[in-house]
Amino acid sequence: MSKKIVIVGGVAGGASCATRCRRLDESAEILLIDRGPYVSFANCGLPYYVGDVIKDESKLLLASEALFRDRFRIEVRTRHEAVGIDREKREIEIKELATGRLYREPYDALVLSPGAAPVRPPLPGIDLPGIFVLRTIPDSREIRAWIDTKQARSAVIVGAGFIGLEMAENLVHRGLTVTVVEMLDQVMPPIDPEMARPVQKRMEAHGVTMALGDGVAGFETQAGQLVVKTKAGASYPGDLVILAIGVRPETGLAKAAGLDLGERGGIRVDDQMRTSDPAIWAVGDAVETRDLVTGQQTLIPLAGPANRQGRIAADVINGRDTHFRGVQGTAICGVFDLAVASTGASEKALQRAGITDYEKIYLHPNHHVGYYPGAKSINLKLIFRKSDGHLLGAQAVGEAEVARRIDVIATAMQLGGTVYDLEEAELCYAPQFGGAKDPVNFAGMIAANALRGDNPLADWNQLGTDGAFLLDVRDPDEFEEGHIPGASNLPLNELRTRMGELPREREIAVYCGVGQRAYYATRILLQNGYRARNLTGGIRTYNTGFKREGCPPGA
Repeated sequence: MSKKIVIVGGVAGGASCATRCRRLDESAEILLIDRGPYVSFANCGLPYYVGDVIKDESKLLLASEALFRDRFRIEVRTRHEAVGIDREKREIEIKELATGRLYREPYDALVLSPGAAPVRPPLPGIDLPGIFVLRTIPDSREIRAWIDTKQARSAVIVGAGFIGLEMAENLVHRGLTVTVVEMLDQVMPPIDPEMARPVQKRMEAHGVTMALGDGVAGFETQAGQLVVKTKAGASYPGDLVILAIGVRPETGLAKAAGLDLGERGGIRVDDQMRTSDPAIWAVGDAVETRDLVTGQQTLIPLAGPANRQGRIAADVINGRDTHFRGVQGTAICGVFDLAVASTGASEKALQRAGITDYEKIYLHPNHHVGYYPGAKSINLKLIFRKSDGHLLGAQAVGEAEVARRIDVIATAMQLGGTVYDLEEAELCYAPQFGGAKDPVNFAGMIAANALRGDNPLADWNQLGTDGAFLLDVRDPDEFEEGHIPGASNLPLNELRTRMGELPREREIAVYCGVGQRAYYATRILLQNGYRARNLTGGIRTYNTGFKREGCPPGA
């Protein structure tokens, strides 16, 4: 007898599960229900539709009900909401939203893909007209209509994560003046603060007002405008407000049915996406899965993992022994022609998890060889285990080919790779695409040199507090243009003849422009009996992320 598979929720996880089920079992009865008007749409494209980069709303629709019916013989019922699960009878109760009619459908296998809902905190004025979230096509339609009918000229965005930054860029493109309010003291909370600062600077350079380190206290209307009030007492007026605070997993249906929830509030599943009920699976933004780096349970509201989870659930429902490896949070965001991407754990995530066996390096290579026109610098941070070089995470910011480098590192991490693997990676090379030593190779070499003891690393966070002698090995004219306070200048080319001027009793922290000359100097000093360490990434890293307040800039 054919089995009946019911899937609650479409988009990435549910839709991929439905179509995979059909490819594996032509005889199965497959029913996909969704409470929204669209079963499969590109929610990652919504900010660009609001910004008029994507002009045609229909371009956001990935698959219609007719396509599911005609190509896959999958029945889709939109505007139908699952309101209850009878686990004993294996029946799901459904409400037809247009009429209010309640009815039941039996299932042999049930897949929950309810997604996540935007956070709307219970703050004063949160329900005032003109305060929006962005999660669905109707949301984007409402925002566009408000901008057009109100002839909006200004906006306040609450939250500086992916959606917040993308919305800021798109509203600027539409000619609005934009303010971003963020409770934390950095943009892009998933990455480390020093890597986020170039993104903040790029936004400010495009006229976006950044109000960081100040949470929202409430909302008011004054003189026909909305006003965002902060906990520090500041007020930011705007013709509309976008809430981009984050999302919360939709677990009401699962909780009411008595399914186990995890410590992060998501639906608990095993590595085959099965819930605590053996006949029910769950996928996508609503589930907790294992972080590949920390081993902890986490919530990752990303389309890539949701698609893979939907596929795995379909495999298991159809008798295949497939397992989900876990997540590492590989993601990228574009902001005013600047890309910021990451994979794996950030340094602060490792610290939260109590993981201390790690080291990190910084580098600033060009995305292709410098002699070929158009070379752009990439700011790259690589985090790895001290004990064995195992890759733990990477972050990169730049204008060109950022995604390719993070993708290579992400793939190496999936395969359990180390910095030594990056050192030996064989990657494409032509002058317009990269270098004979790709930025990924450079990252591996620098990290491997540190682990071998060839290039001991100094920690920027300890600068000025560890008693080290600070040595700048750039040329005198570079030093005069700007240097780190307290540094002494001894150019690399003079180091061998003048090293007697350096204190043997103190550790020497060496830096240059981006780290290469400091590496050469460190090798010279180590082989002559000095205790030397390289401030990885050079003064470029210092200026980007570690410059203390009141300190003059470097070169």
